[in-house]
Amino acid sequence: MAIPVPDAARLAALSQHYGFGLTEAEIDEFIPAVQATLVASEEVERLHARTAPAMPERESSVPADNPLNAWSVRTKISETTEGPLAGRTVAVKDNIAVAGVPMINGSASMDGFVPRRDATVVRRLLAAGATITGKSTCEDLCFSGASFTSWPSPVRNPWDRSRNAGGSSSGSAALVANGDVDLAVGGDQGGSVRIPASFTGIVGHKPTYGLVPYTGAFPIEQTIDHLGPMTRTVGDAALMLGVLAGVDGYDSRQPTGLDPVDYLAALRESPAGLRVGVVREGFGTPVSLAGVDDSVRAAVEVLRSAGVTAEEVSVPWHTDAMAVWNVIATEGAAYQMVDGNAYGMGTWGQYDPELIAHYAQGRIARGGELSKTVQLVGLSGRYTFELGGGKYYAMARNLSYELRAAYDAALAEYDVLVMPTLPYVARELPSPGISLAEYLDTALSMIGNTAPFDVTGHPACSVPAGLVDGLPAGMMIIGKRFDDATVLRVAHAYEQAVGGFPAPAGAGAGVTS
Repeated sequence: MAIPVPDAARLAALSQHYGFGLTEAEIDEFIPAVQATLVASEEVERLHARTAPAMPERESSVPADNPLNAWSVRTKISETTEGPLAGRTVAVKDNIAVAGVPMINGSASMDGFVPRRDATVVRRLLAAGATITGKSTCEDLCFSGASFTSWPSPVRNPWDRSRNAGGSSSGSAALVANGDVDLAVGGDQGGSVRIPASFTGIVGHKPTYGLVPYTGAFPIEQTIDHLGPMTRTVGDAALMLGVLAGVDGYDSRQPTGLDPVDYLAALRESPAGLRVGVVREGFGTPVSLAGVDDSVRAAVEVLRSAGVTAEEVSVPWHTDAMAVWNVIATEGAAYQMVDGNAYGMGTWGQYDPELIAHYAQGRIARGGELSKTVQLVGLSGRYTFELGGGKYYAMARNLSYELRAAYDAALAEYDVLVMPTLPYVARELPSPGISLAEYLDTALSMIGNTAPFDVTGHPACSVPAGLVDGLPAGMMIIGKRFDDATVLRVAHAYEQAVGGFPAPAGAGAGVTS
């Protein structure tokens, strides 16, 4: 498609943006020079069209029966009846591309988009025999820890439909907890696998950064993007991680090589002798519910009965970790997810040009419909970027190594660290018209323990620690980077010791261990 040649007024505006100070005569001189550069862009578009895949024909529909609002769209896609996931049903978070199936990422800004390519995790699920039965609802551009920002409707918690299911992988958690699917894929940048897992009483594993390829998922910020399994049992999480993990060659978040790990085999090893460090700073926060802290300490006692040793450890850096995450997740996300139209530039990887173009138009045309959490990212992140030119983001990224080293020092003494996943249980869904302060508190106040490990990249798994006032609370188990097997081993030992995890009343049975 021919690119319109910018006129003098457009170039004058660009000159002002960059502070070039070009005169009218200089701008007129630049017009033909700029026009000459457009030929390359037109040629790249032509060349790209030669290799772009055709849109596959896959049937999908918006479900009429959707009491939890957890389905974004229903479908039924399978490729083989053989493999480790044969016969298992999977919900894919709607920030992950399933070719030929609508993908709105919980946002009016993405309404009408249909991807042409399957995400790597989708291809791996299908090759392993899974059946994808739909896309699960997620929060608006995945930037909320509570399930009321998803467009067009909030996701309800199957334990109590007046309460939120957690975010941003809200639909994935609700569908697994309710027994509507066997397995689900979630995404995690500030806790978005583990938060809804904790609120709905399921297993949510955020893998080591780079273990599972992010290719084909809608990014928030390159350095904190993760995808991971959400299941009813630890065994299913280990099985699913074995399918999802591994280098795909298209994601710069990943190392160049990864040795395969049999995560299921690791679960068969005895937990006796493993050392657990109970992180003091993860308890008793200003928003902590005493019952949640108590349930996690009781869960640690269960682990002791299973043969592990456990003692309290202090990681002072944990109390400062949120400042680091906040800068990366505001300034970094404003630069990449907002101004950079999700993908940004400057890294190796497989981009989705159709998604970028669709979202670039949608976020401007429907910016007023974006959640207040996304609007906060744009306002705050862009302001600090303009103020400091990116220095605050640079400082935060530098500090991330100190933060990682602090957890690594504790993990040199212990096999895993433990703390509450979240400080409280699921809150009621807020009513429309609440104040901005209430809105942001409901959406973000729970992430103090989860978000730091998106910055550092350590694996972290949430398992149900029990019920508090009839609602699930979660225990988070954190391990050394690329030692996801030990994290899952400890989680499995706990699950076995308590005899399995409870399900909400009326949940379907369609889950096997």
